[in-house]
Amino acid sequence: MNEEQIERYSRNIILKGVGGKGQKRLLQSKVLIIGAGGLGAPVALYLAAAGVGTIGLVDGDAVDLSNLQRQVIHFTADVGIPKVDSAKDKINRLNPDVEVKIHKERVWASNIREIIRDYDFIVDGTDNFPAKFLINDACVLYGKPYSHAGILKFNGQTITVLPGKSACYRCLFIAPPPAGAVPSCSEAGVLGGMAGVIGTIQAVEVLKYLLGLGDLLTDRLLVFEALPMRFREVKVKRNPACPVCGENPTIISLVDYEQKACDLKK
Repeated sequence: MNEEQIERYSRNIILKGVGGKGQKRLLQSKVLIIGAGGLGAPVALYLAAAGVGTIGLVDGDAVDLSNLQRQVIHFTADVGIPKVDSAKDKINRLNPDVEVKIHKERVWASNIREIIRDYDFIVDGTDNFPAKFLINDACVLYGKPYSHAGILKFNGQTITVLPGKSACYRCLFIAPPPAGAVPSCSEAGVLGGMAGVIGTIQAVEVLKYLLGLGDLLTDRLLVFEALPMRFREVKVKRNPACPVCGENPTIISLVDYEQKACDLKK
C-alpha cells in the first residue's frame, strides 16, 4: 500500500484482526452486488469506503424520482440515468482505488452463472422473489457465499448463506409465493431508513467474511422491526428436504420465476 492508502484505511488497519494484511485482502477482493437500489446503495458505499478492490453492480433499471427516498447512492440529477452508471460514479468519487464493473441487465437463469463466476461474495440487493430464488439457487449450485436481505413497510430481514455449510434461502422458504400474495413496495410502501439499516448489516457481513472475522449470520435469520425498534433472531437449520441443498435435490438447473416486486415474507 502507498502512503495515501495507509492514511485512507487507517481506521481499518489499526483494528485488531485486520491490520495491513487484512486491508490488502480487502483490496484484492471482488464482491458482486445484484441490485443497485435501496439495499445495494449502502452496501456499495460502505464496501467502497472500506477498500474492497473490485465491486460489480448488476441492475437493468434507470433512476426514478421515487427511488430517492431510500436509494441514497443516487441523487436528483441522476433521474433517468441507468442505476449502475449512477452508482459507479459515486463509488469512483468516494474511492478511486475501487474498480467498478457494471452489468446493465437483470439476472436471469441464462446469464447469472457467467455474471457471478469471478466474484468472491455475492450480495442480494434485489426487491423481488424471482431474483431472490434465482440468486440463492445459483449461489448454492456454484458454491458462492452470499447475503440475502429483504425490506418491506417497517420490517427487514437478512441471512448469510455459505453453500454446503449453512442453511440456504430455500431451507426457509421452499418456493416463491403465489402471484399477488405479497404486496409490492408501490402498494405497501417501505420506510426509507430500513434500506440503510439492513443494507449496512449486509456490508458488515461481507467485510467479516472477507477478513475471516467474527460470527456470520449463518443459520440465523436476523429480523428487524422498526416500529417497536427490535431485533430478533430466528434460528434456521439446513432442511434435509430442501430442493436445492438437501439430501436429494430436485433443483439441479436454474429456472426463471414470475412475480411482482418486493420480497419480504413475514
